[in-house]
Amino acid sequence: MKMIVAYYSRTGKTKFVSEKIAQQLGADLCEIIDKKKRDGRFGFLNGGKDAITEKLTEIEVSKEINGYDLVVIGTPVWAGKISPAIRKFMCSNDFKEKAVALFVTLDGNKPEKSLEVMKAAISAKRIVGKYGFIRPMENQETTEQQVKKWCDEIQK
Repeated sequence: MKMIVAYYSRTGKTKFVSEKIAQQLGADLCEIIDKKKRDGRFGFLNGGKDAITEKLTEIEVSKEINGYDLVVIGTPVWAGKISPAIRKFMCSNDFKEKAVALFVTLDGNKPEKSLEVMKAAISAKRIVGKYGFIRPMENQETTEQQVKKWCDEIQK
């Protein structure tokens, strides 16, 4: 099975988890780049506002997902919502013939709502897994163990 991990990361947390997942699965990586400036305090605030209002943004992808059987999609949670870049990515691609796994990174402790929002925003052949990585950089060893366990589950 050909696999790819597609992710957006503003601060590096989702990138860290994505790289660990790709390593564990032997998957390729697809970075989704938000063309809107999101760094600094104003970038953070505007990103949260855009996430709340479910705005789409202009994106660039480092690799196309055509030809992949499993697409793992990761996003940070902003104001309880998924990032505009991931929302745009999910709206711009056809997942009807693909297996999809979804994950979020967050500093809060309730990933379920964001994962349900992601699931509702995508039409996939099947969702093989959902996971919320809470504060992934605080204990990287624990995060790596969570990644391994989840990757074993989604490969079944």
